[in-house]
Amino acid sequence: MIIIMAGGKSSRMGREKPVLKIAGKEMLLWVYEQAEAVGEVLVALSRHTPRTRELCLREGIEFVDTPGRGYVKDVQWLLREFGPFISLSSDIPFVKSSDIYSLLKEFDGKVSLTGVLPLEVVPKDLTPYSYMGYAIVGINGVAKEGEKFFVFSNPLLALNVNTPRELELAKRVAEIIRVRGIR
Repeated sequence: MIIIMAGGKSSRMGREKPVLKIAGKEMLLWVYEQAEAVGEVLVALSRHTPRTRELCLREGIEFVDTPGRGYVKDVQWLLREFGPFISLSSDIPFVKSSDIYSLLKEFDGKVSLTGVLPLEVVPKDLTPYSYMGYAIVGINGVAKEGEKFFVFSNPLLALNVNTPRELELAKRVAEIIRVRGIR
């Protein structure tokens, strides 16, 4: 199962992120469409995302309500409720179905896989959360035991839209993708 995490407070953005539009389409839909091409998808919401709930209802997207006590606690709750799953952040609009599929192929449901990018492939305009020479990206295999890194090659996974500046950057990238017919 693939679960899109869309229940956060969006405190750095100042407004509910999953419903913000990039190139005329809500950010959640950018992620959802790629995930749906790979397998069964569920969107994790909370009391913090009422507009995202409305979007899911309007689009016929299946969702679940989490306790909304923070990302880690919600992921732990989802793991208890559903077992191992692929987790996608709703704010990584340039994830590709091939990214999700490559992680899914390696995920055995026993050991967690943390999605990363080598820092040298991260575009210079971005300052992602980094650890041990890697940028942590918003796509993971969530399991109960251990943790290994899973290295992606798509540099746009580093564009995690958390701030108004990153939203503007995502809009520019989306325009380039649209013009060049990429995706």
